[in-house]
Amino acid sequence: MTDPAPQTSDNASADFGYRRVPSGDKPALVRSVFESVAPRYDLMNDLMSGGLHRLWKRALINAVRPQAGNHLLDVAGGTGDIAFAYLDKVSKAAASGGRAVRATIVDATEKMVGVGRDRALDRGVIKGIDWVCGDGEALPIADSGVDTYACAFGLRNMTDLGVALGEARRVLRPGGRFAALEFSALARPLFGRPLLGRLYDAYSFAVLPRLGEIVARDREAYEYLVESIRRFPRPAVFGPMIEAAGLDRVRARSLSGGLVTLYLAWRL
Repeated sequence: MTDPAPQTSDNASADFGYRRVPSGDKPALVRSVFESVAPRYDLMNDLMSGGLHRLWKRALINAVRPQAGNHLLDVAGGTGDIAFAYLDKVSKAAASGGRAVRATIVDATEKMVGVGRDRALDRGVIKGIDWVCGDGEALPIADSGVDTYACAFGLRNMTDLGVALGEARRVLRPGGRFAALEFSALARPLFGRPLLGRLYDAYSFAVLPRLGEIVARDREAYEYLVESIRRFPRPAVFGPMIEAAGLDRVRARSLSGGLVTLYLAWRL
């Protein structure tokens, strides 16, 4: 199939999957999607990706090289996967060096934050972690307040990518690290093989919504999530957008044959 044009927004309208909606309406529409799927969100991630999402998130954590004393901001991270992995990575070093590590999760959806907070309690993670219901385009974080900005599969849900990226730069300290994971709208057949590309499309547009209907009891939510992947800019477009926001040394690393891209940059 032919991919539609990349995700765009203007003062009047924005993409919500394949639909154009008034910009002011998109945040509530996105919240409604995640309010619906929050209780089964983590289970769906495992089922949809065959567990690969854990490897992709591990790649992000390894790339940012967390250090004792650092402060992570996990944007759109309601259920806490990135924050938990970050804290686990440096917990021993922090304990031995006496330098506390901190993670702040900001998510626009109260139910997602609630699920994440419950997971933290189940894990016994109480200290060094904060949960905030907030907007990725108006982060409740001070200027130059964090060492690492991370966002796993959340940027495509923002109304205005330029504003969201500008917020990433604003909250990062000089020398801070930007890292984001996003699914890729494949410019070429999957792994260079047209048949696999067609199977990928069939899985995306037929299997995933049906899985969402059965497991999360919301087919439309997963239809939107699939469509939002197709609307997100490809790396050749999104990389320059990161640079335009004032971040430097931008890299785009392909994962799993191009299914996912890890974007890395610095605030210098």
